[in-house]
Amino acid sequence: MDASIHADRRRRLLEQMGERAVAVIPSAPVFIRNNDVEHEYRQDSDFFYLTGLDEPDSVLVLGNAHPDHTAVLFVRPRNPEREIWDGPRVGVDGALASLAVDAAFEIGDLDAKLPGYLANAETLVYRVGRDAATDTRLFAALEGTRRRQRYGVGYPTTIVDPAAYVHEQRLAKDDHELDAMRRAAAVTAEAHDAAMTKARPDAYEFEVEAELLRVFREHGCERPAYGPIVGSGPNATILHHRRNDRKMLDGDLLLIDAGCELDYYACDVTRTFPVSGRFTEPQRAIYDVVLKAQLACIDAVEPGATLEALHQIAVRELTRGLIDLGLVEGELEAAIEGELYRPYYMHRTSHWLGMDVHDVGLYYDRGAPRALAPGYVLTIEPGLYVSTTADVDPKWRGIGVRIEDDILVTATGHENLTAAIPKDPDAIERRLAARAS
Repeated sequence: MDASIHADRRRRLLEQMGERAVAVIPSAPVFIRNNDVEHEYRQDSDFFYLTGLDEPDSVLVLGNAHPDHTAVLFVRPRNPEREIWDGPRVGVDGALASLAVDAAFEIGDLDAKLPGYLANAETLVYRVGRDAATDTRLFAALEGTRRRQRYGVGYPTTIVDPAAYVHEQRLAKDDHELDAMRRAAAVTAEAHDAAMTKARPDAYEFEVEAELLRVFREHGCERPAYGPIVGSGPNATILHHRRNDRKMLDGDLLLIDAGCELDYYACDVTRTFPVSGRFTEPQRAIYDVVLKAQLACIDAVEPGATLEALHQIAVRELTRGLIDLGLVEGELEAAIEGELYRPYYMHRTSHWLGMDVHDVGLYYDRGAPRALAPGYVLTIEPGLYVSTTADVDPKWRGIGVRIEDDILVTATGHENLTAAIPKDPDAIERRLAARAS
């Protein structure tokens, strides 16, 4: 992404912060997986949003007090020996040349220089508690600034979580972000299509997972946006089934919840289909209820709507369907009031989507559900899950269905970013029938 895009984001953040504030945004630390093996590195989303740099051991300092140094990066020094093992580093010169910052220093200089950047600021914008080592360095720098007050130097007396600024900015996606999310949706659509071809009786869930990951990497995706959920038969009723180790059987439904991460932007899609190619009557009945609820929710997405209102639409449609199927007894309003749907639908209908699969941004504003606005992206993902031990007619047991799409709020309504992935049950059966050809 063009460095000017990140520079513009920093400019907007500086405007929000005001003249007497300084922000300190650290990179994500490296985590050890076991012994001396590291987990795959994934940059902190806020840091990447503001810099475009995916290296650890880096810190961004933003403030208006020093007009020539409004954006300063501290980065790892170039190290030919380490770069043989770990790859090139941007270094100080590279940061200045390619990241559109005003100044850059080696990360080892942070302790000496940070007190000066904190001087005379009233507010420190920093997330406390994320990383103890960084907290220690930051508070030591703050104390260093405080000691200079006898010489007329002011210091921050208020700490504000950067979420108050950065996360609100990230909530409404710009054209560059939406381009990445549309491309991620296209790759995810291809992956789900490949998974439908791979999923057959006697195949294993992990074979389908491998096919999803193959397509993601084939298209240059850095990683899946989250661990793929590939749940067949009774595993479809486990919301976050991750073992993906069961052999699929004739007559099973397969629930796949998987999306790629492309250029640091996530896709999040769930589809449910019969591995043998045709829904059984009970499977189709539950599927139709979930699909009707999902379509009703999507239809209601527009500026001014709320996630709470969408959830209530889903609850009403799912509860109505459960009553019609005989899984819930009583009148609709009483069943909703008594939450009789909860044994079968125990999660919310939507969450924000963006750089994080459960993306940032407040869900409530002064205690009231937040109104949707153009540029917001959210999921719509109702489901019904009948456990194998449920006290119901055995024909319903072990059926789990979730249908999820990624929806962009537009000025006039909405755009379904993942509409290309089939979910109409007849279209699904036609697609599965084509596997043999």
